[in-house]
Amino acid sequence: MIVVEGCAVATVDGQGTEYASGHVAVDGDRIVAVGAGTYPGEGERVDGRGCLATPGLVNTHHHLYQWATRGLAQQENLFGWLTELYPVWARLDDEVVAATTAAGLGWLALSGCTTSTDHHYVYPAGAGDLMAAQVTAAGEIGLRFHPCRGSMDLGRSAGGLPPDEVVEETEAALVATEEAIDRYHDPSPGAMVRIAVAPCSPFSVTGKLMSESAALARRRGVRLHTHLAETVEEEEYCRETHGCTPAEYAERLGWLGDDVWLAHAVHLDPGAVARFGETGTGVAHCPSSNARLGAGIAPVPDLLAAGAPVGLGVDGSASQEGGQLGAELRMALYAARLRGGPTALTARQALSLATTGGARCLGRAGELGSLEVGKLADVALWRVDDLGHAGIDDPVAALVFGPPATVELLLVGGRRVVERGELRTADERELARRGVRAHERLRR
Repeated sequence: MIVVEGCAVATVDGQGTEYASGHVAVDGDRIVAVGAGTYPGEGERVDGRGCLATPGLVNTHHHLYQWATRGLAQQENLFGWLTELYPVWARLDDEVVAATTAAGLGWLALSGCTTSTDHHYVYPAGAGDLMAAQVTAAGEIGLRFHPCRGSMDLGRSAGGLPPDEVVEETEAALVATEEAIDRYHDPSPGAMVRIAVAPCSPFSVTGKLMSESAALARRRGVRLHTHLAETVEEEEYCRETHGCTPAEYAERLGWLGDDVWLAHAVHLDPGAVARFGETGTGVAHCPSSNARLGAGIAPVPDLLAAGAPVGLGVDGSASQEGGQLGAELRMALYAARLRGGPTALTARQALSLATTGGARCLGRAGELGSLEVGKLADVALWRVDDLGHAGIDDPVAALVFGPPATVELLLVGGRRVVERGELRTADERELARRGVRAHERLRR
């Protein structure tokens, strides 16, 4: 039993309930009480004065292996960036993937993230068991993990963007994807690992793999994820190759629905926005990565108004070197206002993207994303009385508008993962050293 009290509480529930001074009590892996004042029952007390309690953040899009290739292709758009990095990624192996997964997830934990996806789609021949490396590393860090078994089967010789040495045969990719579901997907309540089916993108995957992946996912009852409508170059590619927009292509292949969430969705026309809302198709909004690559600004307020689930994503560490989900709250707010003015998105809407919105994208709104009795004890406690935040009376505004806040406590299923700004489940310096070794191996 752990009781956090004396803190401001933003529950991010359906009514937007908040307490200026309240408590959150957890027993085992579940929340058992949330309210104003002190908790009347027993339990180990955590002094939350000067802090804000929120649900743990949910990262809806990432490429953790890219931790080993940060800082490269600094002035490229997406296609140029991929063209430069694909040959480097062709040297990936299970040791590199284990190191980068641990480093990336450790860093995410320090930014308030309790649940993260990962979209791994590069499987070079002889690289070892990359999915096992990821799942093991995630277990060591202690985050809830939704790895997406990615795939590419459209190499350069067949008109795709990636070099042939990093793509798979269509049937081999489908078989490996189903094997990942068999080995790792846990559909039970409170699951720490769930698998999604995730062919990479319209310019690296055949229509056959896209449609058969959708059929596989629905047959097995798992979710679907891919990149879509990220850049103007992708739109041009789809129009030239398929005679339609990326969103129209996705719908043609069965890729709209309430079991689908799509990364980026920057270049959507009003009709596509409406279809996303009508079908319940989710979007992983990645504002820092979109800015880094100059891709544009996703129409997040329009998607929200249409009723589409929208979560936040850090995206790959090589296109978003900061790698902190907490910082994306501010970036999402600013990006929306650059596109639509100062009323386009509020601080509380930004927080909901990273919590309830992410939970909806992952199909876990009943378990994650808000501080409510019966939900999983995934809780972030942020310090908002330090020099960078002191004097901002509204604690949610302090978190979103202010600098990245220190995580005073991070609970994942009631387990302490971060305390007083330090990772408790792994040695941060060792994670950094392993990350450097992985970088050096790939660069050689």
